[in-house]
Amino acid sequence: MPLLPGPVSAIATARIRRWVLDAFPRDRSGIAYDAPPGDPGWFGPDSVTWRIHSEFPGMLAGGLCALMLQLLHPRALAGVHDHSNFREDLVGRLRRTTGFVAGTSYAPAAEVEKLVERVRRIHARIAGTLPDGRGYAADDPELLTWVHVTEAYGFLEGCRRYCREVPADIADRYYDEYRRVAEALGAREVPASEAQVRDYFAAQQPQLCMDARSRDVLEVLEAIRLPVPLPGVSRDLFLSAGAALLPEWAQRLLGHSRGQRLRAKLAARVLRGSAPLFRAALGDGIATRACRRMGRDPCSLLQWPP
Repeated sequence: MPLLPGPVSAIATARIRRWVLDAFPRDRSGIAYDAPPGDPGWFGPDSVTWRIHSEFPGMLAGGLCALMLQLLHPRALAGVHDHSNFREDLVGRLRRTTGFVAGTSYAPAAEVEKLVERVRRIHARIAGTLPDGRGYAADDPELLTWVHVTEAYGFLEGCRRYCREVPADIADRYYDEYRRVAEALGAREVPASEAQVRDYFAAQQPQLCMDARSRDVLEVLEAIRLPVPLPGVSRDLFLSAGAALLPEWAQRLLGHSRGQRLRAKLAARVLRGSAPLFRAALGDGIATRACRRMGRDPCSLLQWPP
């Protein structure tokens, strides 16, 4: 049975499509996703990565979850806090991050290699000192691993919570696949399974905190206005849905109140119910183009690979 009557569903999907494309316009990266034919990129149509990254609600909520986790790590946060214009152009930063994830997931191999090399060059220029005297560098393997694990965790849990069931063996396969990008950027000892991710988070917790810089970045994130209708409502829905994905220990560190937790649960329910509409509205996206480059039916991404 369809989620909504036909005419209502058509209106809803049209509005969702406009919302997404206004917030995250396509074809600005210059990447040729349609050629060369038969080039699988770094993952290919039989990967779990192509499937999880094709689910927009899970990816956006998961990405916001990752940002909230990242701001708890003082040295990982410092590069953004000290060396970026996130206060003036957080939307642009989110778009660039989205473009990198999409490109490394679905682009032909040569394009992926260009993207990775470009980011490595940027990271090499970013270094500094925290107020307490500790140094940091964006190309530090330890910090690269933290950023990657928080993103992979957010994307996986976003898919699992809002889009489709993810069996344990598929989750392990995803972590094992997707670490390729982190390792290419310079990360080391990247967790390759759910169990390893849980152990990794437990090992990192002693150095995590919510400090003045964390609050500064969180305030900017919570005030973001996407260039879409009802920007405040859209922001609050996805931020709260992202917060619903956070591990319990992270919610405690962030100081989430009972009201915030209740809003997160409500947002999670709304986004879960809306996921089929997002899928219908965005059926011609980058994942579909990558499938066609490979001569594969895009509908194959709706099933887990054997």
